[in-house]
Amino acid sequence: MSDTQISPFEQIVFSGGGTRCFWQGGFMEVFCDKVPIAPARVAGVSGGALAGACYLAGRERRLLEVMQDAFRDQDSNVNWHVREDGGLTPHQRLYREVVETVLDADAQKHVAAGPHFQILLAHPPLSLMPKLGGMISTLLYEAELHTLSRPDGQWPGRMGLGHSLVDARAVAAEGRLAELVIAAATIPPIFDLPLWNDRPVIDGGMFSQVPTPEPDEGRTLVLLTRRYDRLPGDERCTFVEPSDEVPADKIDFTDPGKIRRTWDQGEEDARAFLKAHPDL
Repeated sequence: MSDTQISPFEQIVFSGGGTRCFWQGGFMEVFCDKVPIAPARVAGVSGGALAGACYLAGRERRLLEVMQDAFRDQDSNVNWHVREDGGLTPHQRLYREVVETVLDADAQKHVAAGPHFQILLAHPPLSLMPKLGGMISTLLYEAELHTLSRPDGQWPGRMGLGHSLVDARAVAAEGRLAELVIAAATIPPIFDLPLWNDRPVIDGGMFSQVPTPEPDEGRTLVLLTRRYDRLPGDERCTFVEPSDEVPADKIDFTDPGKIRRTWDQGEEDARAFLKAHPDL
């Protein structure tokens, strides 16, 4: 970006959504090719933590390729060989393999040297056993999502769900970014609950799908992965969302074509967005 070009956004937020986050990759590839953008702060949650990390490391296309390869050999979302593979589903193993491949040492160096990057984690209520608290939080999240259709949920937080916004740039400098990104997408009861700083972790999207960077300053581009009926009223935020339901299912790890088509939809939606906002 030249000295005469001004970035239209100081902050970018990558919402969660599992494999739906490939829409963000397609959108940003087209958007960034046309618009000079140099955010001071980036925040991500759930699958958006991986999308944000790959955006900062320049690994979006690499992620698409590796994830497609991982899905080609997967014909079921149920793990029929529990003793051999561990867990009732293959999701946690496959996700770990993909994340560790894409966010290698070189990618982490890029993230560590980049703009401020934060990842939202959620923590089950201290009053309950971690897995039980995680499952209840998931149920409350889904209930609120389908009842009120809003990305900034409140019900799990009122039940006692905790959260923390982790400095992912510092974590990347320590070589632990893949570990953090994997922890950020922990969906109970499908995944085993990891620990971060000695606290059990579940998907940060249970707390909020639109994590606010700290400090929260300037214009913010919020990349959603689904359509909502109610969006937060913040004049500084520009929310972009898919024009229609994306082909990818949130936790379907069996169809590489779906994530490719989701990426393509992101590209098309970016072109439409740019046409509708010629002043950017």
